[in-house]
Order: sequence, then C-alpha cells, then structure tokens
Amino acid sequence: MGAIHGFCASSQANATCAGLILDCLLKIHFELEHAIDKHSKKLITTNIELFLDYCQRFYERQFITRDNVNKGILEKFETLLNEYFQSDKPQTIGLPSVAYCADQFNISANYFGDLVKKETGKSAHEYIQAKVIDMAKEKIFDNSKSVSQIAYELGFKYPQHFSRLFKQCVGYAPNEYRVLN
Repeated sequence: MGAIHGFCASSQANATCAGLILDCLLKIHFELEHAIDKHSKKLITTNIELFLDYCQRFYERQFITRDNVNKGILEKFETLLNEYFQSDKPQTIGLPSVAYCADQFNISANYFGDLVKKETGKSAHEYIQAKVIDMAKEKIFDNSKSVSQIAYELGFKYPQHFSRLFKQCVGYAPNEYRVLN
C-alpha cells in the first residue's frame, strides 16, 4: 500500500486510491478463490483491466499535480545540456543519454522520458538530438573545423553517424548546409 501513496497527492486522495486498488485486488482474489464458472475468466480479466486503468490514471495524474516542479526540471534539463556541451564531456563520455540526464536529477530514465514527452511532445531522446543538431548548426559555420572535428566535439564516435543524423534532421548533409548558409 505504500507504493500507492506515490500516486496520489493528498492523504484523502491516498485513502481513495488505496480503496480503489484494494477493491480491484479483492475482487480478483475472490474470483480466484472460488469455484470457476463461465463468468470467472471475464470477471478476472475485467478487474485486472480496471486495476491497470487506475494505475495508468494515477501515474499520469502525477504529471498534472506536479506541473510547477516539472517545469523546473525542463529548465534544468536545458541548462544541463548547455553545460554538458560547453564542457569536455562530449569528448570523454560521448553524447548525453536519457539515462545520464535522468540520473543527474535523481529520477528514473522512464519517468524522466515520460515527463519530457508530456511537457514537450518530444521524447527525451528526440529532445537531446534536437539540442545536438542546434549545437551542430552553430559549429558548422566555423570553416576552420572539418565536419569530422565537429562530430567528435559533439560526442559522436563516428563522423558518419553525425552526418547521417544531421541530414535526417536538417535535410542536408553538413557540408551542403555549410555551403548553402
């Protein structure tokens, strides 16, 4: 029952959430303990579906009830990425991962990914890729650096991966983009 408290914001809501969850579980338990008949399977699956629907509701509700906190995390996420690319981490660690970013905020990667998706409409991975492309667009105009140098500076192990991602996101290969702009 302790895990249920994480889903609900107030103590009154905790009691309601716990009651709903326990009611579903008791109904499932009741059906499993009594003689099987033609309705048992349907009643068990219906109550499991109801239980899962409540879990989904409580999970999604936390994004609404923690809206102000979530906004702060997105600002911190943007700052984290900016600081990451201004440091030597891309060359030493590589591209930032969702797990790395979530770890910096002491939350799970899955929760972080859901949070970013809910707030921005993009997955955390897509958000990071967009940031990488923005950084690449800035660096691409430095003609003293080759595309390979830029790729390594951004944390790519292989320049061809950078070129492929850049073309996929921008529509032009890095050298074409450099010439066009």
